[in-house]
Parts: sequence; C-alpha cells; structure tokens
Amino acid sequence: MKPNPITPQPGQESVWDYPRPAILEDTNKHLKIIFNGIVLAQTHQAKRVLETSHPPGYYIPAEDIKLEYLIATPKKTWCEWKGWCQYYDISVGDKYVHNAAWQYIQPSPNFSSIQEYYSFYASLMDGCYVNDELVKAQTGDFYGGWITTDIVGPFKGEPGTWGW
Repeated sequence: MKPNPITPQPGQESVWDYPRPAILEDTNKHLKIIFNGIVLAQTHQAKRVLETSHPPGYYIPAEDIKLEYLIATPKKTWCEWKGWCQYYDISVGDKYVHNAAWQYIQPSPNFSSIQEYYSFYASLMDGCYVNDELVKAQTGDFYGGWITTDIVGPFKGEPGTWGW
C-alpha cells in the first residue's frame, strides 16, 4: 500500500517532508515526562530525530532526567542511522516498566551529539508533553515517535505501513 500524505496546514509539519536518512536537530520546545506521579524528565534543551514517515523522536539530556529511576537492561539494538543503543527499565515506587527508555551508547558520527541523551516510549509513560500538549505515541512497540497536533502523517507503525 502506498501512503497518501496529509497536506499540512499553516503551522504544521508533514513527516513526508522529513529526510531519509534521518537527521538530528536541536529544539527548545518544553518537554516533560510524567511517570507514577513524578516529573521524570523536563527540558528546553532536547534534540529531535526527523525521518521520512516518522513522527519526531525526542532526546533529553541526562542532566534533565531523574536517572536514579532508570535501570540498564541487557537489551541493545542497532539503528542504521543512529548506531547502537542501550535500553532501560523505569521503576518509581510501585510502578515498573520494561525497556521504556533508551540511549545511544555508540552513536554513528552524524548522531554523536545524542550520546548523553535519552528517549522514552510515550506509550509507557503516564504523560509526555511537548509545550504542554499531551503527545500521542507512535503506533507499535518498535518506534518511539511523539505525535502532536503540529505533525501530520500518515505515520509508519500504523497497520499496513511495514513496507514504507
């Protein structure tokens, strides 16, 4: 099935205008992540990964995360654009989620600036916010994009998108 891109309205971006291979850019948008009643992360110094057909993936610097709640797991994956990453469980009080965050521990040269940054699956958090807007998680458990009203698709990860 071929995608039928949605035409962006003023103030919106289409994921079909994002490049392939993926690129990294700074953003000063206010990001906030809430898990089990605490603000797990909050920043104005994030980076976002943009790739054709994907909502942005946001990466938060380590100094803006309560790292004491992250537990390294044995899971590692490789991305053809970004390199090797390590996954983390998150434990806050009586709530525990597996492989909910990740960090590129051996990033490729074009992504070396995210080595000390972490990303989170919005679907596993109580809330992830971009400029106070609650994000919608990218469909599926492989991609970690955050969907806001200023981003239009269709998005990779939804049913029927495997071959995009």
